Amino acid sequence: MLNRIVPGIGAMVLLLAAAATAWCSESYPTRMISIVVPFPPGGTADLLPRLVAEKIRPMLGQTVIVENKPGASGNIGLESVARSAPDGYTLLNAPQLTFSVNHLLNPNLRFDPRTLEPVSVLASYPTVIYARATLPVNSLPELIAYAKANPGKLNYASQGRGQIGHLTMEAIRLRDDLKMVHVPYRGSTPAMNDLLAGQADLLADNLLAGMQHVQSGALKLIAVGGKERLKAYPNVATIAETLPGLYSETWMAIAAPAGTPKQITHKLSEMIAQALQLPDLRGRISELQAEPLGSTPEQMATMIRESYERWAPVIAKANITTD
Repeated sequence: MLNRIVPGIGAMVLLLAAAATAWCSESYPTRMISIVVPFPPGGTADLLPRLVAEKIRPMLGQTVIVENKPGASGNIGLESVARSAPDGYTLLNAPQLTFSVNHLLNPNLRFDPRTLEPVSVLASYPTVIYARATLPVNSLPELIAYAKANPGKLNYASQGRGQIGHLTMEAIRLRDDLKMVHVPYRGSTPAMNDLLAGQADLLADNLLAGMQHVQSGALKLIAVGGKERLKAYPNVATIAETLPGLYSETWMAIAAPAGTPKQITHKLSEMIAQALQLPDLRGRISELQAEPLGSTPEQMATMIRESYERWAPVIAKANITTD
């Protein structure tokens, strides 16, 4: 008799747990939601979720705050989210490499960022290549020719090892076996400052980071990483026009801890997508030189896979880690 009762109790417990999860998902949210940004305030990774949070608060009927938890190339904030309860109340906003190749760049992580639940890609923006004003090149073909004629004499700055600027320049270098020196910095600002001072020759970064300096003539814009030329700079060719199939962009996305119910991730995704259709929000994001998206969790998962397929070979060939 006991053998029949115990399995029955176990099944009842599982049924009640499933019912409780379903109820929580349907009533979500019932309290404040926190979006963790694993970088300091002020950058695009910080501004985008703040703009979105402002719009989804009334839609969700709850307070949505943004918390900055910088450190360890973003992995302190990332780990805090990964170890949070999978209930939809603690979320992460981070760039694509966090979700796609972070485990390759940081092989000693104490958690697996690939287990995070995709929610929505907020916006994307292309990488551009800047050159100091006095560098005698004005396009990517000229840069490649100059690097071949002057092996080891060019240096390029980056926001840090394993960041998108580093991977972009390494991808270009590997295509033509160019000899260039990598100089990593702690973020975009010091890298940009040294480029402006002539201490560095090149920097791959987003358009917002240096557009004012291009407009003033302090820097040159010599290539664009997106699939199309920039409307503001139609004479600047894409990287792929010289190196077919080579694209570089950054997208910022929201994710949740592993095991967060699909009902919650899809509800959040739907609210974010609605917010990103609002003309004023789209205008604000366009001012950041970014393209608003608002993907589904499934579309975000596809973008993560594509990012991995693009950058994992570069990381392997160049033997890049941040450890």
